[in-house]
Amino acid sequence: MLPFLDWIFTNKKTPLSKMTRAELRRQELLLEKDRTQLLNRITKIAKDKQTLFEKGAQEKTPEVRRTFAQEFELKTTEQLMIARQLNIRSKEMLTVSRLRMLRESADRTGQYNRLGLISAGDMMRLGKLIETDAIKTEVYQERLDEILALGAEVDQGAASLNDAGKTVMDVWEKMDTGAITDQTEAFDEADRRVRERHAAE
Repeated sequence: MLPFLDWIFTNKKTPLSKMTRAELRRQELLLEKDRTQLLNRITKIAKDKQTLFEKGAQEKTPEVRRTFAQEFELKTTEQLMIARQLNIRSKEMLTVSRLRMLRESADRTGQYNRLGLISAGDMMRLGKLIETDAIKTEVYQERLDEILALGAEVDQGAASLNDAGKTVMDVWEKMDTGAITDQTEAFDEADRRVRERHAAE
């Protein structure tokens, strides 16, 4: 998978703004696969770190404990590197997803040249925002929507994280803080609130 800026410069025959729905969807699936692999790697590293930490806590020999500490630090470094890749991949996927939705909207309304209004300068701005690790997905999404001028044209259900999704995040945060300790109770609350959101819509 090419980095976003390389994609802009090396795919001059078919830039993102000129791709068909099918081409954009294909790129979206490739990015999704890559992102899933990164997520799996981060999950595995997190489990490995937990195991190392538990072993270090039980170990009383200083030399062996130091070894566990070194391994823990190396795993953390690897985890942070992959997290940066994941941040970039998530923003790339969000970009392609938004362009696909915009393409679908243009095809439905007959405004086939709508995506052609996205300039090379806009794509360059997006590329730089994607490569800037300090800009997280949530902030990038706002900038992306501003650049693409999606506004109300994006269907509510197609947003990256709608109100229903935010309720699930809210339940997870309650679990993190200990406000909800029972996992079954947490799941039931999340499921109920998401269903209520859908019913309201």
